[in-house]
Amino acid sequence: MKTERAVSIIFAVSAAYDGLLGAAFLIAPAALYTASGVTPPNHWGYVQFPACILVIFGLMFYAVAIKPKANRNLIPYGILLKLAYSGIVFAYWFTQGLPDLWKPFAVIDAVSVVLFAWAWVRLGAPEP
Repeated sequence: MKTERAVSIIFAVSAAYDGLLGAAFLIAPAALYTASGVTPPNHWGYVQFPACILVIFGLMFYAVAIKPKANRNLIPYGILLKLAYSGIVFAYWFTQGLPDLWKPFAVIDAVSVVLFAWAWVRLGAPEP
């Protein structure tokens, strides 16, 4: 499989994952918190704003999926997003504990960091 095709697949899956996850927390946060047994925050805006950010990143990942080489410069932002989330969750998970709701997302994001870094390196620097 060619590198560019593999990168397209990685980022198409990431676009769907982040877009749908963000949409779910934007549209039905109460249902997700109730289903997982997690106490919600005191205002839904604390959940909906990050949900919007996920939708925005989903759109960015879609742009990378469509034109990987042309949008290679966006990949480090995706890496930083995934590092931020997984790093915070792992830190709490291993030091203080946290609800199970957040753990699978951290594992998926940690795997995404590795895949995104691979994609960024494999695509190489753009030609002048």
